[in-house]
Amino acid sequence: MVLVHPRNPLNIGAAARAMANFGFTKLSVVAPFEPHWREARSAVGASGLLQSAKSTECLAEAVSNCAFVVGTAALARRKPGQTVLRLPQLAPVVAGKLEGDSRAALVFGPEKHGLTRDDLSYCHVLVEIPTEPHQPSMNLGQAVAVCLYELARSGDASNTGAQPSLDSAPDAASGSLDLLAGVIEETMIASGYSPAAMRAANAQDLRLMLRRLSIDESDAHRALRLFRRILWRIRRP
Repeated sequence: MVLVHPRNPLNIGAAARAMANFGFTKLSVVAPFEPHWREARSAVGASGLLQSAKSTECLAEAVSNCAFVVGTAALARRKPGQTVLRLPQLAPVVAGKLEGDSRAALVFGPEKHGLTRDDLSYCHVLVEIPTEPHQPSMNLGQAVAVCLYELARSGDASNTGAQPSLDSAPDAASGSLDLLAGVIEETMIASGYSPAAMRAANAQDLRLMLRRLSIDESDAHRALRLFRRILWRIRRP
């Protein structure tokens, strides 16, 4: 569970309490607004979970060891660049990605505006909570509880009917994809492909593309060596 830039410590505590309710134990908090969030009184029965939570400065660091990252988003005003799941589809898809020691992350954005376009570029898929059109947003703690309830309730894929066709092969960790994306971006800049005005947008599109490709760890390292060699040849006098 990853909370990005949460503003209200009470919401962080409520999220931790929901995690304890449904048997989830690993929480990461990215650049929280309030420094004293570990003391949130709303974490009833989950104070230990708050104390052991990981604190990071950026989302990339929080999900670097995850092979599958799910972003939560209200999509009324944006066009997603990746697959969008209905909430009941989430559990079997996540279960299909958890092979061996691989890890998955469920990411929630800040209370005011949710995940940014840059945040979403680190996500393999998005999940949307079905709500009434006139009231599409939910309190952060409530949204976490709803998603975790669905994961706990629908853990058996056989009870969920037809599933979306996503590749079930183990994917490269997010950190490996970011490393590869960084070298490809350097190559694009060195070759004159990426003008300064487009670099941020190109970097986001590149992160999304690599996640849509669903490459495994060995292919990610192979591509990394390839682009490092190309970059060396471009820079060679």
